Parts: sequence; structure tokens; C-alpha cells
Amino acid sequence: MIIKSLELADFRNYDNLKIDFSSGTNILYGDNAQGKTNILEAIYVSATTKSHKGSKDKEIIGFGKDEAHIRTILEKDNAEYRVDMHLRGNKSKGIAIDGQKIKRASDLIGMLNVVFFSPEDLSIIKNGPSERRRFMDMELCQLDQIYLNSLSKYNKLVVERNKVLKDLFEHPENSVLLDVQDKQLCEYGSIIIKAREKFIAELNEIIRPIHEKLTGGKELLSVYYEPNVELTDFEKKLSASRKKDIYAKQTTVGPHKDDFSFIVRKAENDDGIDIRKFGSQGQQRTASLSLKLSEIEIVKKSKKENPVLLLDDVLSELDSNRQNYLLNTIGNIQTIITCTGLDEFVNNRFEIDKLFKVTDGTVSSEN
Repeated sequence: MIIKSLELADFRNYDNLKIDFSSGTNILYGDNAQGKTNILEAIYVSATTKSHKGSKDKEIIGFGKDEAHIRTILEKDNAEYRVDMHLRGNKSKGIAIDGQKIKRASDLIGMLNVVFFSPEDLSIIKNGPSERRRFMDMELCQLDQIYLNSLSKYNKLVVERNKVLKDLFEHPENSVLLDVQDKQLCEYGSIIIKAREKFIAELNEIIRPIHEKLTGGKELLSVYYEPNVELTDFEKKLSASRKKDIYAKQTTVGPHKDDFSFIVRKAENDDGIDIRKFGSQGQQRTASLSLKLSEIEIVKKSKKENPVLLLDDVLSELDSNRQNYLLNTIGNIQTIITCTGLDEFVNNRFEIDKLFKVTDGTVSSEN
């Protein structure tokens, strides 16, 4: 899977842009705040329908403009596809594949698989549970349409249930709605929990050897799923928490409260430490890098093809050993990298297939 070209109109600081990518390593370099990350964001939106920053569509549209357009030409299974995306402020986005409109934005998911790696991802271990859930959800949503639909319905139900809980004092008759909502929450929540259990099991098979190599065999990394509620007692616990939820005016039980832990051991029989709480910054960052590299392998295994790797100024945050490991790992994957300078690539004699200079919303190709 590769992206052949990207066209933008009124997207962030780009009035008009067309950029043709190599199937290998593409470098976008230039000073900060010139628009390098905006290109990666556009690719991510065209793959997932969402901004990696969590930005709303109206925030992505160029200043003073009413709409923005993204066109992505990609090659997959020896066939070429065109994905057009029309962003319209407060209206829902329009999406077409090869000129045919799709009814639901979720139908696009999986067409283009990307792995996005930014400096913020190096803090995923030490940040709160919501960051770790978001990582897991974004990966699972790209790989599993059933998970995507179930998560969307579950999240909407939580919002609706919370609204009923908040309004219950003035509208006690709405308490009957909670029974219906609880049944649906258990239905969709159970699908989410099962998928997350499977995902963490697969992740452990992949992340351990990667982390061992990154640490020179000094550390063994295991990831543990920490569900807020078990499958077998979801319905029971949701019912038991009703009074608590009414008092708190929010849903306190369910997979929207899940987390997962990272345990590092020096040896098999070692109890290990939870590096979320007790790990050094170096341990946390190395585990985060292992997690992102594992994401690449999970996509390969699930989709039987390489994802497109987007690296947003992440090399400057890694020491030379981790830089070398990362750069050597991505040799056969289409990669689009942003950076402020080229020293990391020159010093490591790393091969660059295509080089672009980004200056204030303009992109020029260089030899």
C-alpha cells in the first residue's frame, strides 16, 4: 500500500498543493510552523476521517474559507484508487471513492492504513488512560469494521445515558430509558472488550522481541489489559452502579474506563515494575517506541500489506541508537517524515528517495 499523490485546497495554510510521493522514504523539511505537519494531518484525515490532533473540520479549513478539499491517490493490491474528501465546517464531510459517494464516513476506514508517530506518542505510557485507550481504538478501528461500528454506537449511548442521568431530577419518568440503554451498552461494550482482549494478546507476541532488541536484551516488556469491568459481570455491575451513576450524573462502569499497563522485567521470574508509575523517562520512551513499531507489525499481520508510516519530527526526540533502530526497521515501508534539518539522515547515511522543502505553505521538490 502506498500513497502516490496528495492534493489540498484551502486545508490549514495550504491554498493549493499537489505533491507526488515516492514509494520509499519521503522527507519534508523546513523550519517550525511552516506547514509540514499539516501534510501528515491531511493524509491521516483521508485515512481515518479524523485529525490526529482531535481538531474539528471547521478548524482544519483554511482561515476565512468555507470549505476544504483533500484528494489522495493510493495504490493498493496493484490497483489505483482516488479518495476525495470535502470538509464543510459545521456540516458532515463528503467522501467519494473513485467518484462514487459513500454514505457513511466509517465506510472509508481500512481503505488506507497509516501509522502516525509524533513526539506526543513518546508520552503515551506516562499520560492518562484516555491516551492509551485512544491509541488502541485508533488501531482497532482501522483493522476491524465491527469494532469501529460498535465503538461508535457505544460512545453515543454513553453520551445519551449521561444526559438522561443529568436530567433525571427534573424528568424522573426517563428512568425507564436507562434499562434500554444499559442493555445496549452491554451488547456493544462486550464486543469492545473481546476485541481489546484479543488485541492485547496479539500485541504482546509482537512487542516483546522488539523491546528486547531496543534494550539490548536488558528488559522484557509485557502489556496487560485492565478492563474496567469483566465480560461476565458487565450487566450486573452496570445495574449495581445505577444509584452511584445518578448521583455522579455520569456512567461510571464500562470499557470507556479501561486502561492497559506496561510491566518491565529484568528476567522471567522478576515481578517487574509498572513503568506507567515507576519507570524512568528513558524506559517510558523506549516502551512507547516499541508500541508504535508493534503497530506497524500488527497492520502487516492483519491486512497482509504494509501501512504508510507518518513520522512527525520524532527523530529529534530519540537518541542515536533508537534513531538507527527506527530507520533500519522502516526500510520496506513507504514513509513520510517531517523534520527541521537533515543531519540525522546524513549522519546515519540513510537513503532518501524524495526530498521536499516546506516554506510557509509552499512545497518544493529537491534532488
